[in-house]
Amino acid sequence: MTSPTNIGGSVAPGFEQVRTAFERNFARRGEIGAAVCAYWRGAKVVDLWGGRRTPAGEEPWREDTMVVVMSITKGLSAMTLALANARGWLDYDSPVVSYWPEFAQQGKDRVTVRQLLGHEAGLVLLDEQLTVAKLRDLDYLAGVLARQRPAWPPGTRHGYHTLTIGLYMQELIRRVDPAHRSLGRFFREEIALPLGLDFHIGLPPAIPDERLARVQPLSPWRGLLALRYTPPAVTLKMIRPGSLLRRSFMGVSGDPTERAYLEAELPAGNGVGTARAIARAYSVFAEGGTELGITPETMARITALPRMAGKRDEVLGVPSYFSLGFLRPGPTVFFGSSQRAFGAPGAGGSFGFADPDIRLGFAYEMHRLGFYLEHDPREKTLRDAVYASIRTLAAAAERNSNLAAPAQRA
Repeated sequence: MTSPTNIGGSVAPGFEQVRTAFERNFARRGEIGAAVCAYWRGAKVVDLWGGRRTPAGEEPWREDTMVVVMSITKGLSAMTLALANARGWLDYDSPVVSYWPEFAQQGKDRVTVRQLLGHEAGLVLLDEQLTVAKLRDLDYLAGVLARQRPAWPPGTRHGYHTLTIGLYMQELIRRVDPAHRSLGRFFREEIALPLGLDFHIGLPPAIPDERLARVQPLSPWRGLLALRYTPPAVTLKMIRPGSLLRRSFMGVSGDPTERAYLEAELPAGNGVGTARAIARAYSVFAEGGTELGITPETMARITALPRMAGKRDEVLGVPSYFSLGFLRPGPTVFFGSSQRAFGAPGAGGSFGFADPDIRLGFAYEMHRLGFYLEHDPREKTLRDAVYASIRTLAAAAERNSNLAAPAQRA
């Protein structure tokens, strides 16, 4: 087995197998450039990066290299609404119109915040394509969002709101925040700066291109190979021109490799940052969120079992589980130690999540996009190695505790 010479970072004692799995991704799974990080019980136990910053170049992926993480952004955006809930600004069970009266158009007056964040509102599509310039005009954008007609009666089904969910999160934050900040600014000032996170929803112009990893686009040839493991229902919806899934990607124009696209705020899909930042954010939530002022009541709402409308995702064509803006574990989509875990995957194979049962925050990111809907082997082997390490360390600690007990009684 060979591995790139520029793998950097470290792992805590007991987590050596995570580094081995990371090296194998380059040697056996075609990894080009990537990073993985994990915090356990509040301490950083894995922080690795390696490979090349660009698919065709020779510049190494460095400690501070960042990459656009697609839908991982949804989870970090959902954290802003959790903070608003903890501060008493936003009630998940209130109608959206109580904060945003114009939202009532097209029969949406009874849609609750919980239904909207659970992908149950049917607001998958937009009736016009949004350019980068329109994304920057938040007042104009609010008008576009308010007039949309649901694709199904809200609350009766659920379906992945591919790009729109972040835009609705954005307007909710603007409405409930006393300072009426954009979601990206709210995230920066209330979450990223207090925690020291190198993550941005709306990339600052001051960050140089040399810090950014360039995404390798999906190719038709690799798409054909992916048919072996992509659920047939998802494949059919992706290739069918009129499907909700295919049309949901067409609402926003822009190239995720271009600065102009990354510098706009698209809270469902253009966050840029390090795996370290994502894992740290989820670690704070896995610890209960008190470092950010998240209350026990808000954490109980986040970790409660999702109450989904319908079993099958109307957009993806397969079962999915969402709650309050996060992906949740379920019978066919499982991660974490229990159904209390929460997070968000990103297109191509990246993933970030919190496991409050064992106090774990985890993140993996890369720039060679894959076609797996979930459990990309590169990410899954790293996640499995983290859990295996924790189990081994926990078992050793229990043995030592049992050995010490007789001596203490004596």
